[in-house]
Amino acid sequence: MKILLTNDDGIKGEGLWAMARALSRKNFFEIVIAAPLREQSGMAHALTVGKKIEYKKVERENFSAWAIDGTPTDCVKMYLESMVGDGQKVGAVISGINDGANLATDVLYSGTVGAALEGYLHDIPALAVSLGRNSEINFETVAEDTAEYFSTLLEHEDLFFHNLNFPKKYHKGFAKFKLTRLGRRDYVNAFIHTQENGKNFCEIKGEVLDSDAGEGTDIFAVEQGFVSVTPLHFDVTHHKKIY
Repeated sequence: MKILLTNDDGIKGEGLWAMARALSRKNFFEIVIAAPLREQSGMAHALTVGKKIEYKKVERENFSAWAIDGTPTDCVKMYLESMVGDGQKVGAVISGINDGANLATDVLYSGTVGAALEGYLHDIPALAVSLGRNSEINFETVAEDTAEYFSTLLEHEDLFFHNLNFPKKYHKGFAKFKLTRLGRRDYVNAFIHTQENGKNFCEIKGEVLDSDAGEGTDIFAVEQGFVSVTPLHFDVTHHKKIY
């Protein structure tokens, strides 16, 4: 099976290459990488339109890799629709491992999740994988545990879109995956305005404020040391409002 790997941290992201190495150790996976040339965090499902996108081949660790100067969604869309080659089929898209959590309503901003969504919109199984900062667990361990989870999941589901978040420390010392729903994460934002060379600038900084981190949420699971697995989909219709 051909696996397309991408991320929003950029082609040099450590988590991306850890994931590639872990999956490549499975004899039945062929790995190809299409990732942003530079960091694209917070780009959600943004698509570049109206301008040319540069891309180039990258040689590293014997993997087939493309660095694309666009958004995470650009990377997945370009590869699936114009670069994959005749007669070839991508069996899954994995986005990550992101350096930082993508929990709760942050999935709406996440380039990591946006890239996985693009795979899912092509009817391809997709995972978004993130590791919270300052974790005792390293990328290599997360990659190995994700590869095992992914391999098992393929045996039971044909099409899925899962958002995985790894904790700062495993509950009882090993990875246990728990199905969750999205919590609600807001921020107390601070807007810092400055002037440089006659130009006005604004920088947004904020502190996390979780308004729904109760039992059953992804936030709660990660705080308890579990790997949260939140099944997602693209239908944002408010069905109760349709009479």
